[in-house]
Amino acid sequence: MSGPISQFIDRHYRHFNAAALKDAADAYSAHLDAGGSMLVTLAGAMSTAELGCSLAEMIRQGKVTGICCTGANLEEDVFNLVAHDHYVRLPNYRDLTPADEQALLDRHLNRVTDTCIPEHEAMRRIETAVLDRWVQHDQTGTRLFPHEFMYEILLSGVLEPSYQIDPKDSWMMAAAERQLPMIVPGWEDSTLGNMYAGHCIAGDVKHVHTVRTGIEYMIRLADWYQELAPRSSIGFFQIGGGIAGDFPICVVPMLHQDLQRPEVPLWGYFCQISDSTTSYGSYSGAVPNEKITWGKLGVDTPKFIIESDATIVAPLMFARILGW
Repeated sequence: MSGPISQFIDRHYRHFNAAALKDAADAYSAHLDAGGSMLVTLAGAMSTAELGCSLAEMIRQGKVTGICCTGANLEEDVFNLVAHDHYVRLPNYRDLTPADEQALLDRHLNRVTDTCIPEHEAMRRIETAVLDRWVQHDQTGTRLFPHEFMYEILLSGVLEPSYQIDPKDSWMMAAAERQLPMIVPGWEDSTLGNMYAGHCIAGDVKHVHTVRTGIEYMIRLADWYQELAPRSSIGFFQIGGGIAGDFPICVVPMLHQDLQRPEVPLWGYFCQISDSTTSYGSYSGAVPNEKITWGKLGVDTPKFIIESDATIVAPLMFARILGW
């Protein structure tokens, strides 16, 4: 039964990007209802935008089969979990002067558009917890992927005294509880990635590969795709662009062209939310049909592009898929 948000979308979302949102959400649901699976990719700062309020429930209800995200989205959901009350919102951020920005830095506030992440309460608190895990695994010679370290920390309960939001609104907590398959390409380009490099330089972590690498993530993704695709068509729901989207979608042409495995199915659904333009070779703004030429999508693959702000579109789509 459809809830009030879904009913509103039915009544008002009839044309242009609004219609694309409705059609893409309904096709997402149809893909799952037909026995399909869905990989969701997160670019930008969707965790700091608190997408967990809807994404966590999508994960709990089994409407997300795997996630590919940037290192920033991985950690920022946990930052928000433990330091939400210390974030500072700046609705007039466009009026800030360079001196205003310096004043924020002096207060150890790192700005993401209209929101400032508090360094001490968020980043350093998580660093303390994760460093302990890095060192433990480094000493025992065990290697984990970045998301596996975060799963360990979340499930251990060590951060629970610091929670400042309902953990049901943390998509990382939902993912950890379900042991959701996850890919985090380019994790080195994140706050924790920088901290890890620093601890390797300082000698706290002796073996740089204690945290497993991006190439190993691609191998893990290839194994996951080949195991799942023969029994469940895998869809691709892309929020933003960049490495979070480009890295995982390339697994199919890699399997076809580099490993000569043409029997591997193409992605079975594709949707991208992006307000990037298609000019200047922008990957984030590339229309879905371009992906046919790269062996990522087929002629008949259901394809959608919603040219709008993902912080508005994604929660609405998730609400419709969830029947809210």
